Amino acid sequence: MPKSLRRSIPVMLGLALFSPRGSTAEVVRVEVVKRVDVLGGQAFGSYGAYELIEGRILFAFDPGNRYNARIVDLGRAPRTSAGLVEAWAEFTALRPKHPPANALALVEVTNRGGAWTLNEFNLATTSAHPSTAAELGDGLLMRLGLTVIWIGWQYDVPESPDLLGLEAPVALGDGGAAITGLVRSDWVVPRATKTLGLAHGNHTAYPVLDPDGADNVLTVRDGRDAPRQTVPRSEWRFAREAGDSVVPDGRSIYRTAGFEPGRIYELVYRAENPKVSGLSLAVVRDVISNAKHDPASPFAVSRGIAFGISQTGRFLRQFLYQGFNTDERGRKAYDGMFIQIAGGGRGSFNHRFAQPSRDAHRFDAFFYPTDLFPFTTKPETDPLTGRTDGLLAHLFDPAHAPLIFQVNGGYEYWGRAASLIHTSPDGRTDVAPVPNERIYHMAGAQHVSGPFPPPESARHPGSRAYRNQPMDNRLPMRALLSSFVAWVRDGVAPPPSAYPRLATGDLVPIDRLRLPAIPDLGRPTVVHEPDRLDFGPRWAEGIIDHEPPLLGPRFPVRVAQVDSLGNEKGGVRVVEIDAPLATYLPWNLRRGLPGDTTEMSRILGTYLALPRTEAERQAAHDPRPSIALLYGTKEAYLARADQAARHLIARRMLLPEDRQRAVERAGAHWEWLFPRR
Repeated sequence: MPKSLRRSIPVMLGLALFSPRGSTAEVVRVEVVKRVDVLGGQAFGSYGAYELIEGRILFAFDPGNRYNARIVDLGRAPRTSAGLVEAWAEFTALRPKHPPANALALVEVTNRGGAWTLNEFNLATTSAHPSTAAELGDGLLMRLGLTVIWIGWQYDVPESPDLLGLEAPVALGDGGAAITGLVRSDWVVPRATKTLGLAHGNHTAYPVLDPDGADNVLTVRDGRDAPRQTVPRSEWRFAREAGDSVVPDGRSIYRTAGFEPGRIYELVYRAENPKVSGLSLAVVRDVISNAKHDPASPFAVSRGIAFGISQTGRFLRQFLYQGFNTDERGRKAYDGMFIQIAGGGRGSFNHRFAQPSRDAHRFDAFFYPTDLFPFTTKPETDPLTGRTDGLLAHLFDPAHAPLIFQVNGGYEYWGRAASLIHTSPDGRTDVAPVPNERIYHMAGAQHVSGPFPPPESARHPGSRAYRNQPMDNRLPMRALLSSFVAWVRDGVAPPPSAYPRLATGDLVPIDRLRLPAIPDLGRPTVVHEPDRLDFGPRWAEGIIDHEPPLLGPRFPVRVAQVDSLGNEKGGVRVVEIDAPLATYLPWNLRRGLPGDTTEMSRILGTYLALPRTEAERQAAHDPRPSIALLYGTKEAYLARADQAARHLIARRMLLPEDRQRAVERAGAHWEWLFPRR
């Protein structure tokens, strides 16, 4: 969306305005700046033509409303003459031009401002403003009759026409004074540099309050748990390189001697004027309430599903935990939540000086408030603290618990503590999902699929293994979404949960992993285990006093056991795993990278093709069978791949229309390994 819309608060002439009926509505106004037919009015199945709607929404929140009480610092935000707190959010929507009576919305909580839904479910290219055939894909979401809404919720998204953001107010102290507090940034430096930006990725960081303040402390260490060493204040300053010059910059640090690759740098500094970040939870809540309860809404529906992937999957877990599925009028917000690759995490979404983009991995983004107890949906007791809690324990009304899908890949077990969503906090017993919940594990999958074929630049030095594996899980995701829509809209029960369990031996500590001894692979010795974090005495109020936090004992994490090829057991085994030509590992060691090479790379897995022939297998001393021994010919392999696809269809993990896609992809894999001469 253009920058002028992101930051321009006054009403603009010529916009289509939609105002809810009722003076206390949480959505004050929907401003539509674009409304066009999709693909010239092309029909999508029985639901007909679609239209694209773009604009922004003005929200108003009552600090005195009990359902807003958990928004940190809401009472300290500036108010209108009516005593309300306002915020603007950008949106894009696709809806049928003639919606059915039982219209259902899929609201994507945009990941760092970007839209993933069409790529994930329509096999389309990614765009926040879809208009071309490539950006709309094969139309599955439209053929399901869904109204798709993308909503901006994150205040620190950089201004870009390709990203959707939120304009949120600043919290003020008594008498309008500025509030100050500690903010933290950290980096695992990938290559030599003299400048580091304070933000996570390309987001907008809080600037330092006083560049010379005593609270600004930079440390360096050589491992996650290694002792911190303070970098002398004379060696660095708040500045950045600008051509041949170095200029002051409150959102960057500069060191003349440079920052060394592979080392962990961590900065704690004092900032001011915290945004009321927790309004994002109310924005996501109220956009569906407007759609469900205001007939004048430009995207009126009768039910709603929230979709979040990675960061925003964690956001939805936070949304549930803090009870936001009840709107300001005491009504149920979402009927279903599709939570993808969130692992056991929540995140920095609702506290003072929150940085919503921050996450947590084994060797990246350390000790942010991401992987926090409780992890399971049903209440469990932490054996060390005696505290009992669960994700649904704080609903204002138990009847407002939505139907829930939690879908994770193998990486989320290794790098995002996913096993804790279905084990006890001590990792000793299985914990079954609640009746309104299903849990699915995509065996072997890394966080997000890499390119196929894997490029040579991704090959580990001196190895046949590739960093960033290419297994594509979008086909089973399409089937799962179709089942979820039928569950929410029609009450049709979805496939049973499918994930590795302790009781079956498919979920184990990493020291019991039966990984084949492949000579050039290496073996992981660590897994991401959440620390019990102590942010200080005011953390319950959403205020951090200990930065970095104090560390307590870790929660034990388990991973999926593997078969004789090294591919994960339990859960959903897609065609690439059930008719294998390779080993797909959801973890990747930092081999060839600066720093600790025994640690895991962030979000990446490993791809290692099977030996093509017995001679190749013997020459490599590879314990895995050769492709020639397993299948013999391409025709025999394709028959096995088709059998695997049919098995997935029978389990409702693959749509019948996607069977040929899955087999064709398997054939392309064979052709890459055995190119025609």
